[in-house]
Amino acid sequence: MSTIYAVETDHLTRRFGDFVAVDDLSIQVEPGEVFGFLGPNGSGKTTTIRMLCGLIAPSSGEGRVLGLDIARDPERIKAQIGYMSQKFSLYSDLTVRENLEFYADVYGIARSERAARMAELIAMAGLTGRERELTANLSGGWKQRLALACAIVHRPRMLFLDEPTGGVDPEARRAFWELIYDLARDGVTVFVTTHYMDEAEHCNRIGLMYGGKLVALDTPAALKHSTIQGNVLEIEGMPQEQARDLVAAQPGVREVAPYGARLHAIVDSAARMHELDAALRAGGIEQVRIEPIDPSLEDVFVALVSGQVANAARA
Repeated sequence: MSTIYAVETDHLTRRFGDFVAVDDLSIQVEPGEVFGFLGPNGSGKTTTIRMLCGLIAPSSGEGRVLGLDIARDPERIKAQIGYMSQKFSLYSDLTVRENLEFYADVYGIARSERAARMAELIAMAGLTGRERELTANLSGGWKQRLALACAIVHRPRMLFLDEPTGGVDPEARRAFWELIYDLARDGVTVFVTTHYMDEAEHCNRIGLMYGGKLVALDTPAALKHSTIQGNVLEIEGMPQEQARDLVAAQPGVREVAPYGARLHAIVDSAARMHELDAALRAGGIEQVRIEPIDPSLEDVFVALVSGQVANAARA
């Protein structure tokens, strides 16, 4: 580990008894990068972040954050990073300003700098005029903004965000990500976990976790190009479950999975859409519509997980 990355792990592993939560993880995150860490609940994302933040020790392997060893220097790491957990961790019985003041105390912000820093953070989070409002009375989106402001009160160079937009509406999610982009433009490295695949489209690179293992690591565009072998069709038809079974049984269909109210099918050729249309209508499916689309990261993830499951079954 000679180059100083913002984050670097080498065969990092964490076990809880016989359960392996993070299995042999090796990644490098460049300074100033927005790095997305994706996967379903239970895939090892939060455990990884807790190790990197010095909150729990690894079972084996190595890790460094800002050049500091996560096993030997956890307290120094905590002082130099910002961390926002999944669970809202601010004090609901304090006002917006009182929460910021509390974290300024925790991080030792000098009194001479505090007024200017408070004003800067309140403006950044869009909380001007809400300084005296109890945190308990804020909506989910405003709470998330306040939590981010508290996490960066000490101007960290490294920011860990664990599912920062969970449980907030799409508009609040977009506003929160604008704040993330602003921080990245100022040179802050952002390591963010999410299960929202659309959010990860805007990360510089993403790592996909499944079952504690890193199953892919690249830019969003490169993952789509390298993972999807064939074409993606978006399919509508009712009832959906019956439509899915019919599609899965057709020649040339490699994967099919629900995508909201629609199905996404990976096929060997877009020309298959005409055969699928005929098969669905012959099978009594109503409101049939099929069109080729560009693959999404969710399509990538479904293809990768299907590959992992198939490999496990053969082993």
